[in-house]
Order: sequence, then C-alpha cells, then structure tokens
Amino acid sequence: MQFPESWLREFCNPPLSTQALADLLTMSGMEVEELRPVAPPFSGVVVAEILSAEPHPQADRLRVCRVDAGAAAPGGPLQIVCGAPNARAGIKVPLAMVGAELPPGEDGKPFKIGVGKLRGVESLGMLCSARELKIADDAGGLLELDATAPLGTNIRDWLRLDDTVFTLKLTPNLAHGLSVFGIAREVSALTGSPLCVPEIAPVVTTHEQTLKVEVQAPDLCGRFSGRVVRGVNTQAKTPAWMVERLARCGQRSVTALVDISNYVMFEYGRPSHIFDLDKIHDHLVVRWGRPGETLELLNGNTITVDGEVGVIADAQAVESLAGIMGGEATAVSDATRNVYVEAAFWWPEAVQGRSRRYNFSTDAGHRFERGVDPALTVAHVERITRLIVDICGGADTACGPMDDQVLRLPEAAPVTLRVARAERVIGMPISQAQCAEVFRRLGLQFSEAPGTLTVTPPSWRFDLRIEEDLIEEVVRVIGYDRLPASAPVAPVTPRVRREARRGANAVRRQLAGLDYQETISFSFVEERWERELAGNADPIKVLNPIAAPLAVMRSSLMGSLVQALRHNLQRKSTRVRLFELGRVFRRDAAVADGPLTVAGVNQPMRVGGLAYGPADALQWARREQAVDFFDVKGDVEALLASLAPRFVAAAHPSEHPALHPGRSARIEVDGRIIGHVGELHPRWRLAYELPQAPVLFELDLESVLDVPLPAFEPVSRQQAVTRDLALVVGDEVAHDALVDQLRADPSGLVRAATLFDIYKPTTPGAGLAAGERSLAVRLELLDFASTLTDDRIEAAVQAAVARVQLAFGARLRA
Repeated sequence: MQFPESWLREFCNPPLSTQALADLLTMSGMEVEELRPVAPPFSGVVVAEILSAEPHPQADRLRVCRVDAGAAAPGGPLQIVCGAPNARAGIKVPLAMVGAELPPGEDGKPFKIGVGKLRGVESLGMLCSARELKIADDAGGLLELDATAPLGTNIRDWLRLDDTVFTLKLTPNLAHGLSVFGIAREVSALTGSPLCVPEIAPVVTTHEQTLKVEVQAPDLCGRFSGRVVRGVNTQAKTPAWMVERLARCGQRSVTALVDISNYVMFEYGRPSHIFDLDKIHDHLVVRWGRPGETLELLNGNTITVDGEVGVIADAQAVESLAGIMGGEATAVSDATRNVYVEAAFWWPEAVQGRSRRYNFSTDAGHRFERGVDPALTVAHVERITRLIVDICGGADTACGPMDDQVLRLPEAAPVTLRVARAERVIGMPISQAQCAEVFRRLGLQFSEAPGTLTVTPPSWRFDLRIEEDLIEEVVRVIGYDRLPASAPVAPVTPRVRREARRGANAVRRQLAGLDYQETISFSFVEERWERELAGNADPIKVLNPIAAPLAVMRSSLMGSLVQALRHNLQRKSTRVRLFELGRVFRRDAAVADGPLTVAGVNQPMRVGGLAYGPADALQWARREQAVDFFDVKGDVEALLASLAPRFVAAAHPSEHPALHPGRSARIEVDGRIIGHVGELHPRWRLAYELPQAPVLFELDLESVLDVPLPAFEPVSRQQAVTRDLALVVGDEVAHDALVDQLRADPSGLVRAATLFDIYKPTTPGAGLAAGERSLAVRLELLDFASTLTDDRIEAAVQAAVARVQLAFGARLRA
C-alpha cells in the first residue's frame, strides 16, 4: 500500500513528525517499508508564465521567450532561451531563477543556474521539465502547470513537493488498511487524534432509468449496488490534484472515469467498475462461469472461465471477471456517453486464487480476496457519482436512482476477551478499562461483564475471529514498546544427547570430508519421481502446490539428488558428488497424532548421496576412472564404520526400483535394513537423459546417528600368528558369509580373516572347475593368555577349513 502523507493527514493529523508517524505504524503491525520524498531538494524555482515565444535567430530548435515570474522578478519579464518543443505563449511553467539550485545530475553535484548565453542570446534562468526537477520521468517538454497557479509562487509549495510517500508492507489480515481512510482510522485509534469522516451526500436523482441486474450466486456476490449516469463527457481532463494523488499512490492517470474509480479505491479501499451502458445487451447477470466461456479483459488477455470463477455477464456474453477485472467489450471510451457505475461485495473465498490461475494480479482482486467492507457499497457509488458529475458532467448529465440488492452479508460473530488471559498472553498488567478504551478507539462495539469484554466485529474487520485477535488489538494499541523486558520464569533445561549418539552435523562434516557437497531441496517433488525412483504409487499430494510439477511429498531423496545432478550437468559440471539430509513422507496408518507427528504419515529423516563422473579429481598420479559401486560402497562403509554394516546383493530385480538390479545392495546393521546403495537403473539413466549412470545411496538417519561406544582392550603381550589359505569355492559363495565362517572359531583363536586375492582362470584348469574361483584369505590367530604352539595353530586352521568345507563345499587349492 502506497500513499502520500498529505492525503493521510487530511483524514487524521496527529502531532507527530513524519518519521515518528512511520515508527508508530510499524510498531502497530503496519510495517512502513519505505519513506520517500516526492521530490529531491532544490530551490529557486517559481511559477512563471510565457508571454511570448519567438524563434531563435541562430538556431531552429530554440526559442527566445519572454517570461513573467510575478513578484519573484520585480524588474519585469525575463528573457529565457528554451529548446522545449511545447514552449509557447500562454502556458504556466516552472522557472529556475538565476541562483537556483536544481537536483544533482549524473555526477551527483547540484546544478546551479546562472546567467548564460545560447548562440549569442542572453538567458536569465531556465524553464524546467518534470524530469529536470526529478518529480517524473517525462522529458518530452516543459512541465505545464494549472492555469490558476499564482505567478511567483514557489513551485514546491504549489505542487506540494515537500510531501512524503509512505509504502506499507501489510500482512493479509490487515485488509482494512488497504486505503488511505483505513490507515487514518488506525492512526486515530493509535494516537487519539480526531478522525475526519467526510460526509457523502446522495446525488440528486434526475431520471428513473435503471439497469436490470440479476444476482444468481449469493455465494459469489453478497451485495450489488449500481446506478445509471447519462450525458457523461468522457473526454474531460482529470484534475491535476487527482492525477497527483494517484501518481503518489503508484497509479498512472488513464482517463477521467478510470481515474475516478481508482481514486475512490485508494481513498476508501472500494474497488468499483464503470461500464459503458450502451454496450450492455439488455441486462447484467452475476453468476459463476460456465466451461468454455471466454472473456477479453482490459489488459488485452483473453481467458477461458469455468464453474469456479465468478463473472458478470449480459444477455449475450461474459463482460467482467467478478472482483478482479472488467472486460474490453463494455469498457468506457472517448465515445462513451452513458455509464453504469457498479460497487459490490464479493465474498473473499470466491475471489481468492482466481487471479493466479491466469498469471496476473490486480488491485481489485488484492483487496476483495482479503475482504472489503460490505456496508458502504451505496455510499461509495454516491462518492463516485459525485466525482463523475463534478469532473465529467455537463448540462445534460443526469443521475438515475440507486439499485441496491442485499442478498447475504457476513455475520459478525461476537468474540469474547478474558482480561486475565490477555494479561498472561501479553505479559504485563492490563485492566478491563484499558481494554475497553482500546476497543472504543478502534470503533468496535462491545459489551462488558466482570472480567470479560464481548466484541461484535464491525463490517470492515474481517480479521477478528478469535480471542487472540482481540488480544493483539489491545497490545498493539497500547504499544509494543511498553512491554516490560523480563526474563522467562520457566526453567530452561537443555536436553543432553546420549554419548552413544552423534549429531546430524557430525554426519554432514564426515560426508564433506569424503568430498561430498551438501544440497538442500524442496520436500515436494514431481509425481513422476515418486512413481519411478521410489516405487510409490500413492504419494501424499500437496493441496496448494507452489508450482504445478511440485505436486506431491517425497518419500525418497533419490529424485531430488538426480534432479540436482541434472542441474549441474546442464551447467557443464563433469564431476558431481552431492549429499542431502532431509525428511521424507510416507503413508503409515500406524502413526498417531502427537507433538511431532501427524496421524497416518511417517516422516523419518534420511541421508542420501550421489557420485557421478571421475572417482578422483584430475591428477597426475592416477589415470582418470569413472566412479563405480565400490567407490561409493567404501564411502558408506567409512560413514558407518563403527556400526559394522553388511552389504547384501539385491535378491530380486525389483528390490529397489531406482537402482540397477545387478549393481546394488541393501545395507544391513544387526540384521536390520537401514538403506540401499547402487548404480542408477539404466532405464532411468536414459529417461532422465544422463550421459552415464550415477551411483547413489540412501540411509535411515536415525540408524546412522546411533553409534556404539568404543570398547577398549589391552594390548596383547603375546605375538599374533598369521596363516594364508587358498580356498576353492563356487562363484555363488559371498565374501561376508565365507569370512563369518572362518572367524566362527569356538576356541577364540581366529581374530581376523582378510581376503587379499582372487584367482579365476579365463579357461577351466589349474585345479579349478567351471563356476569356481580361488580366494586367498589371511587368518590372524592370537591367544592373550599364552603363546601359541604349532599344534594349536594347526588345529585352529584345520578347524576353520572344516567349517567352510561343511558350509560351502570349500577345499584347499592344490
């Protein structure tokens, strides 16, 4: 909301400076985002009249003007050389006298006016454009002033250039502040200064013509008011004072009728519409749209409406988008002679979100979707009519009777304030008398009982629904600056993290140390990602997505990571290593409502990562090699080192829909699945247009955070013994299973079993049959209590060979 301070002070003029007024509004919840002077500092510029403008003898584009500056130039008319195309006799313009100081130019230095010569002709000053005074961007010629401007008057006084423009950043609940009068009403309540409420007298009715209006949708329009005005001069010029105020509200002047409608909107917060009466076919109908209907709007766009969009139509077609924008078919033009002035109450729910469907927004829609006072439609039509008669009226101008249809208005539900509760919420002593005074200053009707006040919200307050709303009104009028600074009385007891649990930041630091970079993504994703990469056929849908593709909540981080990879590849990255810690969302009927849970929705935290491109950055010591499953498996092992994870090859091609069935594994800790790691499925590599497949992992964060405490053992005083075995096993025998059997020594002598070589001939032979391979394993044996003898060592080795022979049919290689 933008408005000039001078206009505000016409309604309420508190004894406060500009800055103090801005601070007061900000502290009341109406944040003043910017204070901007209407014009920069300059001096020595007065109102002058051009008496004559003769061609310059030495230049075709210059004129030698005789200029009367009144009392500012007691010596008589001044000679001014001017090159403006509109310099002519009879107009009043700004004159910078000799010695005047104009706003700084591009070099930042003030521009001083002195006596000069242009092509040999002396010039005693300078006639100014709006751009030279820095009050507008128009540089097409001199700034032409109103003919009533007194000669010699300081231009800053005549144009009120010492004014300040306020820009307010209002929250959606402050719809009553979207007008100058609404802000003035707030200032009056905050300061106690009197509020000037202009009387809007009815216009005299001089004919009986009405336009039939049928409101078919009371859930769209609760009240519709309008009248016919005949004999209007639409080519009349908008008064300078109105153009000035509109400009300072950020609205350019269009035509007199449009300017009048906009002026009343900024004045009282009431958007309205003026139809060309002669372009309306028979009558108007207020209804919901019908599928397939089209409308050409005033902004030139042609839209298609449906049953969820309100419209105003005549007997032939749709003419206006209800509460948002009028249509081109019934727009006023220079040829318009008769108009229909309309002001209505549109239900906020019927307007909300409709503009966004068509990718534009309007001042009218911005106000109606927040709520506009339904009680003053007739008064505002009267105000618009009076301005039309005064500005565009003539001898044959005639106003018809008011047509006011009241169908259904908002019901003001009483809201009760408990003074004791207000004290607790605000945190300072509050009396019932103070609360009553606040409501009285705000213009709220209320009744009192011991300890309570019951308020009936007025028609312009759509935000007073619950007790907390009234408490907010009390504290902001009394003043947030009066709240005492007191320490909290509740004890603050930090929660101590278990020693066997690390924080999420420790996981972040460890992954960053493994050369991964963190990414942060939206929790809502494309439905395609869920279906293809998470195997989730029924994702949780977002009711009001910020963008059409981001329509569901994610149940896996892999889609977000693949999208981040695509984003980097589009920017020519060749090596990408990313990780993310984030929440995922899955349906789970077992989840009940709680402080941190929502019924039916499981929301665990996950940690995921992705590696793409070369395994290492470019270097001289190692040839470039693409990252593979085992590189990322090593990173996951490093992350879970203290948990002793097991990697189990996928038992079925559909175990994880995003991963390659032959190059992926599930990750288990203590027999519990905590995640997966593997290469992206070739189908999705092609579908997402990736040059090569990335390797991804995703883990349950809770499982990653729990780490066992270190268990210290004394250093053995005995020497360890190692023995190497070459075991022949089938290709189907897994490494982890083989090592587990070797270490399962009942005597406890086998401390470790480490695979250090694999041999598989290209052709059968060397003691190996088809489907067999030789695994070289080093056993470490140790007894803390005594030195090992050859007999005990041999017995332990033979027992280990016997265990794997029994379990897998393994044999020692000859």
